[in-house]
Amino acid sequence: MTVFNFSAGPAVLPKPVLEQAQSEMLDYRGSGMSVMELSHRSSLFENIIQEAEALLRELMNIPDNYQVLFLQGGASMQFSMVPLNLAQGKKALYANTGSWSKKAISEAKKIAGVEVEVIASSEEQNFTYIPEITPDMVDQDAAYLHITTNNTIEGSAYQTIPDAGKVPIVADMSSNILANDYKTEDFGIIYAGAQKNIGPAGLTVVIIRDDLLGLFPTPSAMLDYKIQADNHSLYNTPPTFAIYMAKLVFEWVKANGGVAGMLKQDQAKAGLLYHTIAESNLFTSPVDKDSRSITNIPFVTGSEALDKKFNQEALAAGFENLKGHRSVGGMRASLYNAFPLEGVEALVAFMKQFEIENGGN
Repeated sequence: MTVFNFSAGPAVLPKPVLEQAQSEMLDYRGSGMSVMELSHRSSLFENIIQEAEALLRELMNIPDNYQVLFLQGGASMQFSMVPLNLAQGKKALYANTGSWSKKAISEAKKIAGVEVEVIASSEEQNFTYIPEITPDMVDQDAAYLHITTNNTIEGSAYQTIPDAGKVPIVADMSSNILANDYKTEDFGIIYAGAQKNIGPAGLTVVIIRDDLLGLFPTPSAMLDYKIQADNHSLYNTPPTFAIYMAKLVFEWVKANGGVAGMLKQDQAKAGLLYHTIAESNLFTSPVDKDSRSITNIPFVTGSEALDKKFNQEALAAGFENLKGHRSVGGMRASLYNAFPLEGVEALVAFMKQFEIENGGN
């Protein structure tokens, strides 16, 4: 039975990448050692991390006045690092658009001397839309405006980036990095956990503009962007194998049309699923049409019993990890870059047959 993995993360990886990693597992480039055994100070690993950075810079058109960091701690560590490095004694602005935004807000409030202000929220509508942010809402003396570009759990995403004036925008881009046409220069900081569109869990990518480095002393060198940048992400032992895997994924993205190619194929996959939902008399999307994500797509039947039945039958048919997050319910299809079109085609066929058998009118 063919298995299609709709997991929101850790998520599906490109098969060619897994096959290359398998072929190099025991002997990386004739070294007689696995990548997992290489010293992070060795020339072999230095080439890996340098190639990874160069590829990411190319794919995202990252300007020279931005640093690319390969860190640990997940995107969740960035919830604390951002205010520590940028907002001590200052105001930090947040848009509350989902579960991960709420966690980022909560962590920022724990940092002494940081005044947190939520300037836009969709919580009153269960995060089913992206609230508008206009320039007059953004205090120009604030340290930054934090947004979550794609809400993995709720299935909403920013279609355009707000105008924050001179205030740097900090973006948690964990679930749609390399899958959108955002411009790096529109942000002060972009950060992303790797386990959705980049590679295996354990790596976090941070892209930070030079003028945001070294603004404040931090209580730990590990939490200091400038120290990490000055040491080229090698202040301590980085997640070496995860960085290697990220490099392979970056190569795969480049070979398949770059970010533009990823966006085109992701739009096609999402379009097929959204079209099926729109035509259905059983399934609906809980997200406002103009706020819908193309990478995380929740859908429901309106009946908890039918949702449960669908999830059980889908799992038996080889559709893994389709069950929706407990806060939303129903189903959720995560269609990251590596997820194949055939998986969406199989899902929509299954949905149509389920509707026929379960009373869709």
